[in-house]
Amino acid sequence: VQLQASGGGLVQAGGSLRLSCVASGSISSFNSVGWYRQGPGNQREVVARILIRTGVTNYDDSAKGRFTISRDNAKNTVYLQMNNLKPEDTGVYVCNAFRFGANLWGQGTQVTVSS
Repeated sequence: VQLQASGGGLVQAGGSLRLSCVASGSISSFNSVGWYRQGPGNQREVVARILIRTGVTNYDDSAKGRFTISRDNAKNTVYLQMNNLKPEDTGVYVCNAFRFGANLWGQGTQVTVSS
């Protein structure tokens, strides 16, 4: 299974973007899928995560109230709706799919928020 992320771009502060992470196979085989933000030093910090079976979500404090993670199992896709974007949200957003025995990373999509 491979993960393909898309939807990034350049927006002004206060704007919105919706990121998509499409899996080449079934996301139902994974326990969870998450979005991470990768900074200039290539460090990754989790932004949001969703349990595939139950839909239970978890957010970093910086994302709470502004971002929404969701999944469409039929389309094997996980979305990250980002509203009220801030310059500090800038980075490469990478999706990750986890199950015991597998930890997959997709390529990133660049999000740039101008002030």
